[in-house]
Parts: sequence; structure tokens; C-alpha cells
Amino acid sequence: MCAHRDPHAPSSAPDFLLSRAHGSVRTQGTVGSFTDPWSAVEALRGGEAEMVVGAIPFDRGAAAALTVPERIIREDGPLEPHSYYRFGPGSVLNASVAGIDPSPEVHLERVRAAIGTIRNTALNKVVLARAVDIAFDPAVDPRLVAARLIDNSFNRDGFITDLSPAGPAHAGHMLVGSSPEVLIKRQGSTVTAYPLAGSAPRSADRAVDDAAARSLSASAKNLEEHRYVIDHIRAALTPLCRTLDIPETPELTCTNEMWHLATPITGTLRDPAGTALELALLVHPTPAICGSPTDAAEALIAEAESPRGFYAGAVGWSDSSGDGEYMVAIRCAEVSADGRSARAWAGGGIVADSDAEDELEETTAKLRTIMRALGL
Repeated sequence: MCAHRDPHAPSSAPDFLLSRAHGSVRTQGTVGSFTDPWSAVEALRGGEAEMVVGAIPFDRGAAAALTVPERIIREDGPLEPHSYYRFGPGSVLNASVAGIDPSPEVHLERVRAAIGTIRNTALNKVVLARAVDIAFDPAVDPRLVAARLIDNSFNRDGFITDLSPAGPAHAGHMLVGSSPEVLIKRQGSTVTAYPLAGSAPRSADRAVDDAAARSLSASAKNLEEHRYVIDHIRAALTPLCRTLDIPETPELTCTNEMWHLATPITGTLRDPAGTALELALLVHPTPAICGSPTDAAEALIAEAESPRGFYAGAVGWSDSSGDGEYMVAIRCAEVSADGRSARAWAGGGIVADSDAEDELEETTAKLRTIMRALGL
């Protein structure tokens, strides 16, 4: 089943794209697909696939949505959205909020319960998310949403991928987003990551915005939250790398909506045969979108939340040389096959010193990325 596509859309409209400031990849058509990501790794290693693109879900046991594309276009710099989606007939978008899951009150209750669990158990951190359901009239082409996200993005980040390979429940669905967080990138023997954990909403008032950034960089709660992510990635990559450079303290980075604590990680692989996809699978899920310890956090999320699907998974590409890049699937929405509805998510990391009201405000601020692109 195909995703909704405007019959008048340009022939260059992609089925998959990843737009980044340093370069973009977009593809069309399908010559094969995988629900088991490790089978895709074997196909890449064996030279049976020139490239594999798509998404891996939050739940490590769930089906992936990975595709061997028919046509591949690589470009230096970010993707420039087609004028059809900017000024032409394809630029019409009319969205409304159809529901929320859970209500703000229930989310606050969940956060307070999680804080209590963290203070009384071995759980150190858990990321709790909430969702917004969106209705479109007329039906939306997900590529229009991607174009809006790229145009609105501070760094021209954006992605879109077809979730059909994951099975009937996702047939024709497209995941669209603008993630600032690099799960893993491999180029030759060099592996990099750019994890984000610890956030603060931005303000249109310059003085207030600067104060929020300074407060975040000095926040013991947010620095603790960030440290769990760095420790996880260090543990995953150290056995694979000859050298691994991880700065002692995180830096500040921002989107139009949020300040984040971020750490640029760079390593040199011992065995350059490892593909970007398998590196992503070894690192995912990080405490930035799950928690620490991983299994305990996953169990709490499964009990507390509706299924995340591909939210908080990863979206990206890997080629037969092993090079590739995977973004953490945040600031995203899953658009239905008929283009009439979508679900968007946002989450926040909870530690022992978290404040429930602040955590609710953080998810609201993070949702603005996708909501603003939809005119909401």
C-alpha cells in the first residue's frame, strides 16, 4: 500500500530523504526490504545491496522498516525542497489537533510516579513521552510536511521514510521529522555521534533566552541526565574503536525551539568493515530516548505509555562501503496512508531531581518543531 501522494507532485519527490547541513541522501523506488535489521547488515556486507535506507523502531524486538532503493541521489549540503511544496499547488496544508495521549494531567502523574520509582529503585533515568493526534483536511502529502520542517529547521535537518516494510499496521505510513540528534555516523574508519540530553525551552526575549542557556549549562539535574547517555555510548563504542574522543563537559547547541546539552563524540574504528547500520543497532536505544539501565527503563515505558512505534527509533541510511548516518527519530510525526491523520511525539528525561511541571513544559516546547511546521 502506497502512502498518500499528490498526483501532481514532481517526479523527483522522494520515498526516503535525509537532509543534513553537510549533505543529503534521497531515494526512490524499492527493489527489496527488510524487517530484520541484521539481515540488512548481512546484505550490505555481502554486497547484495548498494544501500539500505529507512527506520528502526524504538522497541528492539519490533519489525524494522528498511528498504533497498531503486534510485539514489546524493547531494552536498542540505536538501532544497521543490518549489511545488513551497509556493505551488502542493503547498496547501490545513491541520487541526484531534486529540492528545495522555492528557497533561495524566502525563504529570506519570512523571511524578517515575520520579518516585527512580528514588526507590536501581532505575537512574527514564524518558517519558506524550503524543498529539493531528487531522488534515484536505489530505496531506508527507513530503510537504518534510519541506516545511527543512525550511523551518535551524540546521536544515529533515527526514522522511516509508514505514510500509514493517507490516500491515504501518502500510503506507510515512515518518516525517526534523531531528537534531545524530545517533551514529560512519565515514571510512571514522565514527561520530552527537547525543543530546538535557534541554530547556527557548524564548523570543534575547535576555531570557541567554539566561535559559546559561542555566541549562550549569544545571546539575541536566548534567546528570546527559552523563548517563555519554556513559552508554562510551561503553558501546570503546570495544570497537582504537581511539575515542569524548569531551569532559557537554556544549550548548540549539534548534529554533530548544537549547540542548550536546557532546561531539569522535572515534577511529578498529575494524572498518562494520557498517553504519550495525553501529546504530549496537548503540540504540541510548538513555537520551529510553533511560538507564536500559532494560528497566524500557519496562517502565512499555507499562506507562502507548506504543511508540518508530518514535525514538532511528532513521538513516547505510551503503555497501559501510558509510552512513542515522538520526534519532525525535521531533517527528507518523502520517497515515490516506494523508488524513498523523501522530506526533515529544519526550523528556526524568531523573531523581526532576520537576514534573518542568518536564511537561519541556515536552510542549519540543512539540513546537512539528506543530509549527503544520501551522498549529
